[in-house]
Amino acid sequence: MSANTFDPSRPSTCTPSRAARELGLKRSEFDLAVHLGRIRTVPDEGGGGGRRVERAEIDRLRAQGDFPASLRERVQVVGTAEGAALMEIPAGRFSRLARLGLLVPVSFYLNRYRAVVWLYLADELRQFAAATENARLLKGRTPETLRSQLAEGVDLRARNWRGRHLGFLLRQAEDPWARAGAVAALLAPVEVADVVKDPYERACLNRFRPAPPGHGVPGSPAAHLAEQIMTAQDPDEVGWLRSELARSVEEARGTSPAPRPAVRDVPSAIRALAHPIPPMARTVTALVAEPTVTRPAEEPRRPPESAAPRRDAATRPLKSAAQAHEPVTRRPAETVVRHPVVVVRHPELVARRPWEACVRPAEVARRPARQPVAQDHEPAPPAPPRSSRGLRAWLRRRGPHPARPARA
Repeated sequence: MSANTFDPSRPSTCTPSRAARELGLKRSEFDLAVHLGRIRTVPDEGGGGGRRVERAEIDRLRAQGDFPASLRERVQVVGTAEGAALMEIPAGRFSRLARLGLLVPVSFYLNRYRAVVWLYLADELRQFAAATENARLLKGRTPETLRSQLAEGVDLRARNWRGRHLGFLLRQAEDPWARAGAVAALLAPVEVADVVKDPYERACLNRFRPAPPGHGVPGSPAAHLAEQIMTAQDPDEVGWLRSELARSVEEARGTSPAPRPAVRDVPSAIRALAHPIPPMARTVTALVAEPTVTRPAEEPRRPPESAAPRRDAATRPLKSAAQAHEPVTRRPAETVVRHPVVVVRHPELVARRPWEACVRPAEVARRPARQPVAQDHEPAPPAPPRSSRGLRAWLRRRGPHPARPARA
C-alpha cells in the first residue's frame, strides 16, 4: 500500500495562526507561549521545517478554568513604566535592577527612534516583588557593590535575553546538529569558523542555524541593531559559547557526520594518460619587408566607334607586307612599390600655425611617372572638314541673308 494513504491513527494538527485564533491570542503572545513551554508543538511532517499544534493540545488549554484569561495572564508582557507601576517602585530603580541582571527581559522591540524597548513577563515581576529577600532592593539605599557595578556601566539585559533565547531554541531542537546550530546562532561567523574548521560541518551548522528575530527589513539599520543584540559581546560569554559549540559539534559528529560529496576512485588502468601540450606557433616579431604589388599592363584605350570618325576603305592607308606580319608588342607590366610616408614636424610652423605642422617633405619618393610607350598603329588623321550636308547647310544655301539696316 502506498505511503501517502491516509492514516486515521495520525493525530490531527493545525497551523500556528489557526491555533492562535482558536485560543484567543495574538500571534506574538502565541509565539511567546510556545517559547515559554505553555503550548506544546510538534514538527511539521510535511517537510516545511515549521511547527504545528495538535488538536488535543488546543482542547487541553480550552478545558482549563478561567480560559482564556488565565492563559493571557501567563504570557502578559510589560515595559519599564508598567513594570515599575506593577512592582510599586520608581522607574529609575526598575531600570537599575534590570541593568544589574536581577530582572530578565523576555523580548524586545525597536521604537520609531530605533531605541531598544525591553519587555518583561508580568508574572515574573509579581513573583520578584512578593519575595521577602528582595525587599531591601525595592526600598531603601542600593547596596554599595551594586552601585559600583552601575558606575562602571554594567548592562546585562542583552546578555540575559540571549541566555533565555538560547534556552528557547534548545527546547525546540530535536537533532544534534540543530542544537549545535542554536549555539552557533549567538556567535559571530568568525568565531564559528575558528571553532569548526571543516567547511562541510559549517555548512551543516548554517542549515540548522535559526534566524534572528525579525525586526525591520533585512539589511536595514533596525535589522543590524537586532543582529548586534543577538551576537555575544562579552569575552567570558563568547568563551563559554565556544566551548559549548565545540562540545555540541563533537556530539553531532559522532551521531551523524556532516554530509559531504562522495569521492570517486578511478582505477589507474582506466585513467587517461596525460598528453603533453603541443608548443604554440612561434610569433614573428622581426620587421618584414613590404610586399610589392604587380599589376597587369593596361591596354590602350580606344575611342568608341560613335566618337571616332569613320574612315572609308578607300581613304584608309594600306600597310606594307612587313608591317602586316610584324608581331604586336605589348607594354610590360608595371611594378608599383608602396613607400612609407614620412611626416616631419617643423618647429616654426608648429609655433605659428599648429594645424599646418604636418608637412610632407619633397624628398618623399613619389610614384614614378608613366613612360610613353610606342604605339603599334599610326596616329589618327586630322578631323575632316564640316560636312556640307545637314539642315543648317541647306538653310544657308536656300537664300541670302537680308541686309541689316545701317545705323544712323
